[in-house]
Amino acid sequence: MSRIIPSLSKSLLLIAAGAVMATPLSSAAQETKPAEAARYVRIGHYQCECRQGDFEANLATVQKGLAQAVDARLDIVSFPECFLTGYFAKEQDARAHTFSVDSPQMKRVLDATSDCDTTLLVGFNELRDGKLYNTVAVIERGKLLGRYSKALPYEGYFEPGREFTVFEKKGLKFGVVICSDGGYIEPTRILALKGARLIFAPHFNFVSNPVQHYQTVRSDHIARAVENGVYFLRANNIVSGTQLDGLRNPGQGYGDSYLLDPSGQIVAGAGLSHEHLMIYQLDLDQKYYSAGNQRSVKSGRELIEQLREALELQRTSTTKK
Repeated sequence: MSRIIPSLSKSLLLIAAGAVMATPLSSAAQETKPAEAARYVRIGHYQCECRQGDFEANLATVQKGLAQAVDARLDIVSFPECFLTGYFAKEQDARAHTFSVDSPQMKRVLDATSDCDTTLLVGFNELRDGKLYNTVAVIERGKLLGRYSKALPYEGYFEPGREFTVFEKKGLKFGVVICSDGGYIEPTRILALKGARLIFAPHFNFVSNPVQHYQTVRSDHIARAVENGVYFLRANNIVSGTQLDGLRNPGQGYGDSYLLDPSGQIVAGAGLSHEHLMIYQLDLDQKYYSAGNQRSVKSGRELIEQLREALELQRTSTTKK
């Protein structure tokens, strides 16, 4: 079973009590026994095509991919960004294809996982208190364990998320960022400082310049993996044509999902432009040259005031212009 890692103070209290609390979003905390740690954790991503605005077709694809993940004995499997609803350039289109975590649509997604131990990560347009969020749900055995909402959304109509939850499965602590979040330093850094060793990064890519896009994105991801000493999983989509309903311009959705190890090396890949279940057996005992998150901790503690001063200087100089 996966569980949410509580705050440090709560963790100390719970360890002393010999229990771990997993808190679903819907109600009060429930007491569970901590999951038994293992040396190997089998993880994967189902690289596939989203049908814009077609929840039924997308749910069927999730069920198909989840069945393959179960057959492959995966402990965790991810799907692309906004996969259940589609990704849209205009807010009115996104609002036409959105749902809440307590909706009938989400219940059907939860039900699809009720008979398997594989933890599912899947993206959707979330309606919460009248606002739109670009969210990934973390689900296991019919229960919503938690969610992550994109902190730095590309589309301005999405409300930025500000919660960085760390989950755990069989001793592996993991977190989630979404697409463009991986191009910024802090989202992955925050999760790593909270103890995450693996970062899932669901994407929805449809770009007009795939070569330049690929070069920039991969460089970003290598930096995130190495500077934080984490595994980084790019969990992308594919698009079969060069036109996509709901988006502005022609483009390509080329796939290229991969897993980087903490040294920045690709250790698993799904290839280009085809549907594929990418699989990797992660060894929790594997050691790397990377110093983990020690550099982030050191630079953050020792240079935080200088960073604040530089940010304030940048803000005031920009205001004067």
